[in-house]
Amino acid sequence: MATPLERWVEEQAKLTQPSKIYWCDGTEAEAKKLIKIGMKEETINGHPVFQKLNDKHWPNAYYHRSHPNDVARTEQLTFVCHPAKETAGPNNNWMDPKEAKTKMTALFDGCMKGRTMYVMPYMMGHPKSPYAKACVQITDNSYVAVSMRIMTRMGKEALDRIGSSENFVRGLHSVGDLHPERRFIIHFPQENLVWSFGSGYGGNALLGKKCFALRIASCMGQKEGWLAEHMLIMGVEDPKGQVTYIAAAFPSACGKTNLALMQSALPGYKVWTLGDDIAWLNIGPDGRLYAINPEAGFFGVAPGTSLKTNPKMIETLKNKKFFPTLYTNTAIDNDTNEPWWEGLDGAVPKSVTDWQGNAWDPSKGTKAAHANSRFTVSILNCPTLSKEFDNPQGVPISAIIVGGRRSKLIPLVMEAFNWQHGVFLGTRTGSETTAAAAHQLGVLRRDPMAMLPFCGYNMGDYFAHWLNVGKKLKNPPKIFSVNWFRTDETSKFMWPGFGDNIRVIKWIIDRVQGKVVAKETALGLLPDLKDLDLSGLNIPRETVDKLFSIDPPEWTGELQDIEKYLSQFGSRTPEAIWEEYRSLAEKLGQSVSK
Repeated sequence: MATPLERWVEEQAKLTQPSKIYWCDGTEAEAKKLIKIGMKEETINGHPVFQKLNDKHWPNAYYHRSHPNDVARTEQLTFVCHPAKETAGPNNNWMDPKEAKTKMTALFDGCMKGRTMYVMPYMMGHPKSPYAKACVQITDNSYVAVSMRIMTRMGKEALDRIGSSENFVRGLHSVGDLHPERRFIIHFPQENLVWSFGSGYGGNALLGKKCFALRIASCMGQKEGWLAEHMLIMGVEDPKGQVTYIAAAFPSACGKTNLALMQSALPGYKVWTLGDDIAWLNIGPDGRLYAINPEAGFFGVAPGTSLKTNPKMIETLKNKKFFPTLYTNTAIDNDTNEPWWEGLDGAVPKSVTDWQGNAWDPSKGTKAAHANSRFTVSILNCPTLSKEFDNPQGVPISAIIVGGRRSKLIPLVMEAFNWQHGVFLGTRTGSETTAAAAHQLGVLRRDPMAMLPFCGYNMGDYFAHWLNVGKKLKNPPKIFSVNWFRTDETSKFMWPGFGDNIRVIKWIIDRVQGKVVAKETALGLLPDLKDLDLSGLNIPRETVDKLFSIDPPEWTGELQDIEKYLSQFGSRTPEAIWEEYRSLAEKLGQSVSK
């Protein structure tokens, strides 16, 4: 008798009509076989799915060039289909589930004719973890199949976990014909189901990543009492060997991966990596908050990654341990047949093929690598991988950090007064756009907890869920905000960042351990500057003072913008958040309407 999984696969095969069905086992031998298929039998926009690179300096390296119209997540074509629009909230695109099923069924009808259907059973989280989830994704693209092997724990253990149960997350994906008007990423939270059509890009096609591990999982967490968060997880070891675990949320372009793999500038401090993108936070048996990384790899932005900005990531990419490492939409150095991107160490190569497959002429002012070009590499290759990475129980979180890119107003580091105030700090998190990202500089985009594109339900309810989780914790983590990006009058960054961020992390740990006091201000608790280790840094005291300056009149527009943002969620914005808002305004001497 067929199991629920087998019946589901049969139903999808009947709909999509592949020429053959292949069940993935997640082994290295299989990965090598799928790469050969991608090199010889499958194409994207006329190019082989995979191209072998010279692995002398970049071991196990393979190149993938996606379609030029398919190079990033398509937020405008991503839908969350709750039965009621209000449940999805203004932070999501909504479509009626029945309408979505009809639309997507028509697109999937016969879409895999002449193609192989790859069936990928995988785990998000360690198979023995009580917090892990069993999943199955179907795809018709070898790049997706190989990438999912890197990013998840694929194979027999997932099948064993599913067994004859109905309890697994389902994902159906096809690249279709890659037409932008036939591209949809559709989530059905009530069914733990994702359908994705028309894209081969990672965030749209690797359904274990943002689609399940954040959008669907956030809905599961709301029902089950845990949090699925867009957060890194790191362990920081002090000179005495004590390790403190931290989770941190940052929007894009704020150095999240760099922090997760930071090379400490302070002697005696080491950073151990557990994850750079997603954290699942559960209340443990002892009433503390525990984090697991549901993923098994890094899907990182290549441009700007170098020995200066992220030496440990370069080491990760050059490690031979786990096969393979993929480079997507970077450039290629023709003389060495190696991946190349802007910001990489060394001289610019003399002969370069750009990300679209053309000879690159730097005099035209174009970039050789796409701004969102990526590497996909196993976390097992990371030289700073924490020995607790595979701990089924996760690690106890002592501090949560929220951060954004702000040129003014927000201090370098600040501690929340309590959990409720910390959640408020998270709700008002935002980043100023860079010119490259939005063709205009300094426009503020609110991104609560860095979850705006990824929360699978109404964000007002999400704020309430955070508050409720805090009430259940016996010893909740302290919550901090950081801002590495404050600038002076010449628009120059005042803080060096990168490895020197350990100085801020050290103060955070000292606060967690009760070693130092803090100064109460209108915004939160700030360091006494004597407790911030600035040894070896050539920063004038005047600059340090500016990093922590608070000018109440400057907050008039900020408060108005916070109020406008929180108001869009109507009655679903918790009263406790409005209490914190009014308290902030009062302390700053500002009047508010709410």
